[in-house]
Amino acid sequence: MQETAAPVYPTPKSGASLLISFRVQDKLVLIVGGNVLAASRAFAALEAGSKVVVLVKGGAETACEELRWRAKQEQITLADLDLLPDSTPSPGDVETFEAYLRASQKPISLVCVTDTVIASSSPSSAPQRSRSSALALYKSCQSRSIPINITDMPDLCDFTFTATHRFIDAESGEPSGLQVGVTTNGEGCRLAGRVRREIVGLLPRDVGSAVRNVGKLRNFAKGVDGEEATEEVTSGEVNEENGISTPNAPVPQRTRNTESLLESQRRRMKWVAQVSEYWPISRLASMTDEEMRELLNGEGGWENKLVSSSAESDPSGQSRPSGAVVPSQHSLPLIPPPSHPSSSRGRILLVGSGPGHPSLLTIATHTALTKHAQLVLSDKLVPAAVLALIPPEVEVRIAKKFPGNAEGAQNEMMEAAVEAARSGVTVVRLKQGDPMVYGRAGEEVLYFRAHGFEPIVIPGLSSALVAPAFAGIPVTQRGVAESFIVCTGVGRQGKEVKLPGYERSRTLLILMGVARLPQVLKALLTDEPDQKSRNGPAYPENLPIAIIERASMPDQRVIASTLRNVERALEGAGEQRPPGMIVVGWSVLALEGKGDVSVLDQGGDDEERVGRWLGEKSWKIRDGLDVDWDHL
Repeated sequence: MQETAAPVYPTPKSGASLLISFRVQDKLVLIVGGNVLAASRAFAALEAGSKVVVLVKGGAETACEELRWRAKQEQITLADLDLLPDSTPSPGDVETFEAYLRASQKPISLVCVTDTVIASSSPSSAPQRSRSSALALYKSCQSRSIPINITDMPDLCDFTFTATHRFIDAESGEPSGLQVGVTTNGEGCRLAGRVRREIVGLLPRDVGSAVRNVGKLRNFAKGVDGEEATEEVTSGEVNEENGISTPNAPVPQRTRNTESLLESQRRRMKWVAQVSEYWPISRLASMTDEEMRELLNGEGGWENKLVSSSAESDPSGQSRPSGAVVPSQHSLPLIPPPSHPSSSRGRILLVGSGPGHPSLLTIATHTALTKHAQLVLSDKLVPAAVLALIPPEVEVRIAKKFPGNAEGAQNEMMEAAVEAARSGVTVVRLKQGDPMVYGRAGEEVLYFRAHGFEPIVIPGLSSALVAPAFAGIPVTQRGVAESFIVCTGVGRQGKEVKLPGYERSRTLLILMGVARLPQVLKALLTDEPDQKSRNGPAYPENLPIAIIERASMPDQRVIASTLRNVERALEGAGEQRPPGMIVVGWSVLALEGKGDVSVLDQGGDDEERVGRWLGEKSWKIRDGLDVDWDHL
């Protein structure tokens, strides 16, 4: 076995800020200055739940109107620097500031100095603070380990403020828990505000409601909704962020009768992570408490909502009686629309949505979604960009196919399709990629046929071939790969599968194997006579391998290395981006740089070949999609 190459990790480049979300609930924030910027800082601190004290030279007489109003409302404490205990007539008021810090009964978390900006032309405004005075305040806070921000003097700042936006909960109209912040690290403060607006404009209006609902879902999953919380829950062990780099890691199938409370909480938190990762924002925003409990319990479908007010109107503008059923976008009404009388027979279309990018949909799939579908039963991996093409009046339901619940969710979707079709509805069973390539379409065809429906299968582009193409990897290439084989990394109900043995001229494509990478590598590399997880010779450690995540989507990422180093490469790349697939073989490096299509020629040193490809590094990472795809 050859010596393992030393890992090469990303080289840090200075110039960034450490972006953190700082909690100041019930803590003291001290603001020096009485201008509108001070009022803005005070409001931000109040929204974070802190106690705010504003020190202004001249007190309320020189403070802006907003600060005076908040002081009258007792939201903040407004104090005159000239009248504080131990104050002195010093024009720099540094001694007064020092005295206040010494006398403070409550620890000070942050200090914001805002009176260093150009003073207002109003005769009542406080004078602008000099740099020497600001430097003295900075040193005073430094000696007490109190973080301080001094406006317009970046060298005297322990922290800076981002251009922030707090989203509104579309349902309640109240501010939500979702905030975004943008910083240019001093290279374009005005531009940061514009970038923030651009980001906010791209996100759905109901994203704040989605965050609120996911918060509820987390509480339900942890058992805070009536069940006794285990010690692991209260200590934070049970959390969907735990092990976040492998959101698709397998979990045991659910066992209703033997599952302990802790096992149940862990499984449900795994489902919360899956919902957060895959479901469209609009679906998360529309969840009811009842639907959340059904999701976590793995029971039932999405129920229709009842009207609570007799004055409510349906989309046509006509009033509905109290208690009438209101169709949810994601409910499953089985009453056929007027154009399909109850005597008519529905049909089922088994449709492939391709790898993800909407422009890769076939015309047949696009037509099925936009013109024929009355009910769409979608797998969780179908991206929101594809679901957005579905007309708003069409019912959409997302499969609850999460780890530990795959079999039950699969059966539920098939049953729902048959029941809807029997009522005269055209059902689109929407699956990612091609439904016949590890899409379980065969099971569904046989099930639907047994229940009296012969589904129409509409193929889609399979990620097995599309993803390598987007990564610049040819699955076949003269001089490199004469054939390819597609296999899965996991068998039925999570069982391991037997992988094919090594052939130099063949590309191996593994779907659904990234979450099981250690087991896959062991199966490929182990060179033992009783090898049971591989059918054929072992693979060389220096063989190129690529992990392709989110193929064809804007956040596509390709991690390329060797079998020897790929596990460390994946760990070093940070949070995983499911779905992903694996490509193993010499085709991975065939088109890199000047290309290498001499792999099948006689002679040549493979270590040298890999060295030319990777250079001094142990792996390569390519992030993002070619911008030209935005216009296709």
